Amino acid sequence: MSKKSLVIAISAHQPYIWHKEDDFLPQNGMLYSAISETYLPLLNMFSNLEADGIPFKLMMCFSPSLCALLSDSAVQGAYIEWLDKVIELGEAEIIRYAPDDMRRALAEEQLRQAKRDKYDFSETYQQDLLSKFSYYAKKGNIELMATAATNCYLPMYVDLPQAVQAQIEVGLMSHRHYFDTAPEGFWLPYMAYTPGLESIIRPYGFFYTILDAHGFLFGSPVPMKGIFSPARCFNSLAVFARDNAVAAGFEDNPELYYLKGEYRNQNRDIGFENPLEQLEGFLNKENARLSTGYKYWSNETDVIYNTAKALASASADADTFLDMKARKLAQVSEQLDNTDVSSVCCFEASFFGQKWYEGIAWLESVFRKAAERDDIELTQCSELLENKFSLQKITPFNSAASGTGYAEDLIDHSNDWMIRYVRKAVERMIDLTARFPSDSGLKERSLNLAAKEVLLAQSGDWPEMVKKQDFDLYASNRFRENVGAFTTVYDSLGSNSISTEWLTNMEREHKIFPWINYRAFSAKR
Repeated sequence: MSKKSLVIAISAHQPYIWHKEDDFLPQNGMLYSAISETYLPLLNMFSNLEADGIPFKLMMCFSPSLCALLSDSAVQGAYIEWLDKVIELGEAEIIRYAPDDMRRALAEEQLRQAKRDKYDFSETYQQDLLSKFSYYAKKGNIELMATAATNCYLPMYVDLPQAVQAQIEVGLMSHRHYFDTAPEGFWLPYMAYTPGLESIIRPYGFFYTILDAHGFLFGSPVPMKGIFSPARCFNSLAVFARDNAVAAGFEDNPELYYLKGEYRNQNRDIGFENPLEQLEGFLNKENARLSTGYKYWSNETDVIYNTAKALASASADADTFLDMKARKLAQVSEQLDNTDVSSVCCFEASFFGQKWYEGIAWLESVFRKAAERDDIELTQCSELLENKFSLQKITPFNSAASGTGYAEDLIDHSNDWMIRYVRKAVERMIDLTARFPSDSGLKERSLNLAAKEVLLAQSGDWPEMVKKQDFDLYASNRFRENVGAFTTVYDSLGSNSISTEWLTNMEREHKIFPWINYRAFSAKR
């Protein structure tokens, strides 16, 4: 009997944004909300499944910038302080809604959740979420993939192989630093691929990656089994295809899943709707609005959120999802002479909890219900590569899981001005590694900072935020700061003079990659 396998892959990423100054509370709030709404609930879900003896398997990728933020003691302390403000605000909400039974009950529920978040973060996980994710990885529940250093759109640098190598090398070093494992898979930022990347990825010991469906299906020759079986490039890097039916069902169909009427409306937060005087003490001195976590409305217009109804719907949607996948895989297997088939379903971590509040409950239901079925099996990519040398060889097509499939949103009229600056910085960084191949002391520190700033400037987060007009001015300024800091080092090395005070301050400000070696940008033999 053929195997019908389901792979759930979750990509967890946050831009490298955190500031100790109160002025940047809205930007910091993106990370705090992610911890409360996604990462803590995921760990609690894993704990529930483990306690009940439910087997579960999934794939996860943690970007180096997210790892750096979650492991920063200053961020951890600031998150607890933010939770204290959330709790204080919730207590005021309960008093305000004393006459309104339904909203008071929701405020009490969300206040309890904030208190539990504080306890779980401080006591249960000892402020170290990554260690607990690593625990489940070592148990075999999670298969961890590595990724690029700074969520970089790699195809833009394929003509500068040292730049791509540096992104991969530093990303791999970060993975080993935080998880102490040798990953088999490499997660392409934005699932962005162009021919030639496989020849840079494979030498670092990676065995597979995941592409968007059209990049796989438009490959040459055409994959005989479609997206339902992996293939391999000519250097034997295996490639899986994302099942875009999942992306269409979750993201594009307003009648399904997270936009269903009974689910919580994640846009109607009191931080954006309440009068400023009711938010006193929570906002910063500029009264810049941000999410608080207190949301009372469902997706139905002006209908109060009903927790029990929403959770029942999430459970039903888990059944629908598994039925749909099992039926499709059975049909495909029959058409392919009863061969083994698989479906790789990819999600951004922010989809669970932040975009779809009930998404974690849905995912837990999927794991619980899948464990009771024999027509579909949850698995991981590495388990589907036992006979990888028998896979069909293809050359995938240019593609990305961004824009309309070609990442045009990362390079358009709103942000294309960034390209010439970051590419020039990359070219200069490559030149510096050739000019200073074995320096030490202050010069080595300067070169390491230069490499770090170039990697940060390469981040796709800045052009993406500019395109979406999501803190676009902030993103533009951050990009300019990264390029400017690199240029300062570059000019200083030319004049053989650099300010030690400035260098030390920059190292403290951007604490990501403290172990970086600038030689990652050097030409490889």
